[in-house]
Amino acid sequence: MRLIDTHCHLDLDAFDDDRAEVLARARAAGVESILVVGFAPERWGPALRLAKTEPGIVVAIGLHPTEAARYDAEVEAGIRAAAAQPPVRAIGEIGLDYHWMTAPADVQRRAFERQLALARELDLPFIVHQREAEEDTLAVLEAAGSPLRGVMHCFTGDLAYAERCLALGLSLGIGGAVTFRKATQLHEVVRQAPLDRLVLETDAPYMTPAPHRGKRNEPAYVRLVAERVAELRGLPLEEVAAATSANAARLFNLEGSEATV
Repeated sequence: MRLIDTHCHLDLDAFDDDRAEVLARARAAGVESILVVGFAPERWGPALRLAKTEPGIVVAIGLHPTEAARYDAEVEAGIRAAAAQPPVRAIGEIGLDYHWMTAPADVQRRAFERQLALARELDLPFIVHQREAEEDTLAVLEAAGSPLRGVMHCFTGDLAYAERCLALGLSLGIGGAVTFRKATQLHEVVRQAPLDRLVLETDAPYMTPAPHRGKRNEPAYVRLVAERVAELRGLPLEEVAAATSANAARLFNLEGSEATV
């Protein structure tokens, strides 16, 4: 069975003590490819080094909205240079975060818009982070013009919001939240959304699925996400794994040998 974790942070120090064991568990769980998201300039190098030393790892490069105050011509040039390296398959994660509000909304928006334009220029998909900024995020995306080639990371919105994202051409990133008993609106989205527009993710070491909540997340747990999606849709696990992996491979160009274990 083939699984793909389309969003994790395996480069972070949370994995420094046992990264090899984490990767071994992922492979044992059927995880064939892992997209490691370098969300700030100091994370781009570690993410790229990991991709160059471990089979099955590819990279996204970008500036997280909580880092938006740092966006300038030098950062943009750094993203452009890093994106030229073969392991890089996406720009991200980019977007708006009004929960932490570490930069004013207009500063976040400018960084978001610039990175969307850069993704389009470089012909790369993008990964959107949105927290407590649904309408403003959609406004930026709609202004960019559909169809868009990207994924709404850690999707937890309702069906109406999902439909607006899908109408723009986006895929929905389904992660550990789908395993939460009270995530009923997300459960409905997973039941109703087209299967060919869903990709699976962990956001490891964050957003740990049940029954491991409160502990560190890791890529092997993407199988728990797949199992819950299969349960909600009334489909065999193997069918969900095959479909979501095909979606991820198509979106992030994961068919090359360097992108698979």
